[in-house]
Amino acid sequence: MTGFDTVYTFGSYEETLRELIHLFKYSQIRPLAKPLGALIARAIPREHRFDLMIPMPLHWKKRWSRGYNQSELLAREVARRWGVPVANVVRRVKPTAPQAGLSNSKRRLNVRGAFAIRKGQSIKGLRVLLIDDVLTTGATASACARVLKRAGASHVAVAAVARTDRRMESK
Repeated sequence: MTGFDTVYTFGSYEETLRELIHLFKYSQIRPLAKPLGALIARAIPREHRFDLMIPMPLHWKKRWSRGYNQSELLAREVARRWGVPVANVVRRVKPTAPQAGLSNSKRRLNVRGAFAIRKGQSIKGLRVLLIDDVLTTGATASACARVLKRAGASHVAVAAVARTDRRMESK
């Protein structure tokens, strides 16, 4: 069971799109946030309404080592195009192992209890859009979305640049 209500992705996590995301995420080519954010914005139907955009949080150690949260940069680009505010409502309260290479059940277990709402934040009744770079099994997005729903969000959608097709993976 997923915690989110719907998901939007621009394309498949392969070839050029995968290379661009890797450059953005691991080679610190931050200007790629603008075109990648534009791709996410294009993937979301214009008739849908959101009150708040929330970037997928990184644990503080990961953010510190990377120097930035790629999802936050993407969320700011999407929000600018949609005229919706961005808020870091959720925090990652425990570091998690990388999800790559884990089975679906191990991914869910890995992110269990990883997220919490920041003190003093209220999202009761809001329609929120959770922004991430890549959606694989949806385990991370589901764990985060469940926390948002428990905090009172009326609708949680997830938007990412790309989605993997697990059937095509060689692992």
